[in-house]
Amino acid sequence: MSGKSIQIRVSRSINARCHELIPALQGFVFFFCLFAGYFMLRPIRESMGISAGVQNLQWLFTATFLAMLVAVPVFAWLSSHVPRRHFIDWAYGFFCSNLLAFAVIFELLGESQWTARAFYVWISVYNLFVISVGWSLMADVFDGAQAKRLFAVIAAGASVGGLVGPALSALLVGVLGEAGLMVIAGLLLAVTLVVKRSLMRWRDIGGAGRTGASVTENPRDPIPGNPFSGLTRVLTSRYLIGISLFVILLSTLSTFLYFEQARLVSTLFPDRQAQIRIFGMIDFVVQSGALLSQLLVTGRLAQRLGVRVVLAIVPVLMFIGFVGLALVPSFALLVVLMVVRRIGEYAFIRPAREMLFVPFDAESKYKAKNFIDTVVYRAGDAASGWVKNTLDLIGQGAGLVAIVGALSAMICGYLGWRLGKRSDEEQSGLDARESAV
Repeated sequence: MSGKSIQIRVSRSINARCHELIPALQGFVFFFCLFAGYFMLRPIRESMGISAGVQNLQWLFTATFLAMLVAVPVFAWLSSHVPRRHFIDWAYGFFCSNLLAFAVIFELLGESQWTARAFYVWISVYNLFVISVGWSLMADVFDGAQAKRLFAVIAAGASVGGLVGPALSALLVGVLGEAGLMVIAGLLLAVTLVVKRSLMRWRDIGGAGRTGASVTENPRDPIPGNPFSGLTRVLTSRYLIGISLFVILLSTLSTFLYFEQARLVSTLFPDRQAQIRIFGMIDFVVQSGALLSQLLVTGRLAQRLGVRVVLAIVPVLMFIGFVGLALVPSFALLVVLMVVRRIGEYAFIRPAREMLFVPFDAESKYKAKNFIDTVVYRAGDAASGWVKNTLDLIGQGAGLVAIVGALSAMICGYLGWRLGKRSDEEQSGLDARESAV
């Protein structure tokens, strides 16, 4: 079999055109490195969060939100002063240096309650920033039609990284320690910068910046706007406000389940290493299910039925799950619901939500999107954390939490359908205009 025929078969298997195969695989590698590094550190973060006290998790969520309020304007200012094609170099370089600094701190000074809390907050900021900026890059490189076909495959790189990361963490933590894992995560983040440069070159040839495409902005220019233009963009757009509300409701569902999971794991598995193993096992199951869905279902579902279906299907399943939890509260059902929620987020919601930003200009793709992915998301985390704490104080058990979760999921599903429907209509118009050129 010739190399050309192999390329054609592989392209068809991932729903790509032949000239899109290499950049699609590069996007896969980009997110593999990003998530392998993060998921090496995630079990450490979860165990550090528990060590600070499950009853204090809402304070850690609030501290993360406050850190976002400081970080977002700084990164927005940076994006306005460096060329767009180099912005990620600066952002990821900063986070690489942070990882190395934490490695030195844990190696030389060891772990205290305050260093554990600081790492928990920092890794929560790091996670959202690097992922948000990474997806901004993909929305910048690929056009709308390419995004529908390829974003699920690109997101599969995140799932494979999510499988490899916990395995590496479990295998190497006894040999290298927590500091060594942080160094490896920093090296993986540095690899993404090499991949990014290749993707930006292809963008001008076969991607969103090619001749005849609707995008005309030059990536050699800084992103327009001021440090707060992400906020102003969101506040002046009903569409972006809708995306923000969708993100807040998703965050509410996630936080409710996350707090219950943390409480039960801390009760059933008091040993630190057992907690890390349990979190790693959950991550493995989630990433395996997400990977199968991304490779076999998501891209074809988005192409045939539209973004609206992909965005709405998970909240509908969450609604059913929360109703079941209200009627028959149990640990087993909670675990199943947590796994379904996370698989759905990685395999369906995340790729589809990124498709919503593809038709936007660079200021919206990087600044408004980053504001939503970080400040709005963490505001939802912090607010829902306090709501969950209040519901627990009321003392009605998991039933009341499940009822509030079911209502949130119902509204979230409606918003997802409306947002996806508008995205499908806008993309159809863009495709028609590009075909006419």
